[in-house]
Amino acid sequence: MMDGAVVPMRFPWPEPPANGEAIEVAKGVLWIRLPLPMVLNHVNIYALDEGDSWSIVDTGMYSKLSVELWESVLAGPLQGKPVSRVILTHHHPDHVGMAGWLMARFGAELVTTRTAWLMARMLILDQQDRTTEETLQYWRRAGMDPEIYETRKNERPYNFADVCHFLPVGYTRLMQDDVFHAAGRAWDVHIGNGHAPEHLTLWSRDDNLVIAGDQIISSISPNIGVYATEPEADSVGEWMESCERLSGLARDDHLVLSGHKTPFTGLPVRMRQLQENHHGCLDRLRVHLDTPKTAAECFAPLFKRKIDQGIYGLALVEAVAHLNHLHHLGQVTRTMREDGAWLWQLKE
Repeated sequence: MMDGAVVPMRFPWPEPPANGEAIEVAKGVLWIRLPLPMVLNHVNIYALDEGDSWSIVDTGMYSKLSVELWESVLAGPLQGKPVSRVILTHHHPDHVGMAGWLMARFGAELVTTRTAWLMARMLILDQQDRTTEETLQYWRRAGMDPEIYETRKNERPYNFADVCHFLPVGYTRLMQDDVFHAAGRAWDVHIGNGHAPEHLTLWSRDDNLVIAGDQIISSISPNIGVYATEPEADSVGEWMESCERLSGLARDDHLVLSGHKTPFTGLPVRMRQLQENHHGCLDRLRVHLDTPKTAAECFAPLFKRKIDQGIYGLALVEAVAHLNHLHHLGQVTRTMREDGAWLWQLKE
């Protein structure tokens, strides 16, 4: 912000690095991208030059293709130097999947928050051949489409172990207000929540870099969901608190290195957009709840587009998250329908 003018967002690199290649986004900091087998078809990885080794921020999903691409990256842009540390921003499989592989390959140290490590290790070890009763109950209470429910009930559920290498015991913890040293810089640790519990972000004291993971992304709002593991959670409330707190750190010149999409500047504008997006969703949801609705009947006001089966699960957990937030605020009531689905309605 200068003289009251809004500094727009800018994108210094119009194209991402090709598979197996890297772009230097700052001295000693490389941007690498790996493909993902889903709608959001890529994840960003950052390599921090430590002189005789590298620290790697996030890792991609574990697969034969990822191993091949990592071998290419290690031999090419990373110049054959070893990986000494793996830094995880959060526990999701597109970020943690190759961490164990890199640790086994190089004896690398794992650095992350306590909750991210516990969630990642627990979910990788927790292999299920059938959907648990707790998850089925969660789906029923959310009013999941009956056809989708029956299909998913009888399918083998998604397992982290399918796309994540085994994660060994042992890590180094980062906490709010720690100072972390990497790539010749001192980084302030700030913890976000909402998209993932205890999500790590790093803010350089020595230049304008912010390593943001999925807490701050340039052109999409990360999924804010509630899951069967903690069905009463207020993820949206935690997200809004994090956005407000991190907004106080944001500068126009910050170069934000996110987990998806492209690096950008103009962070104050983006932080306002992220908050306004969910305020808008909540306003539309309140209007929609003039009559009782299930979570599955709340897609239209939240997403304003057709939800197909490919993203149905993500839409459902986000709908529950917004309804839970209104419930935590005391603005809606919920009653259980005969089939076990919660019906939500705005308080008069």
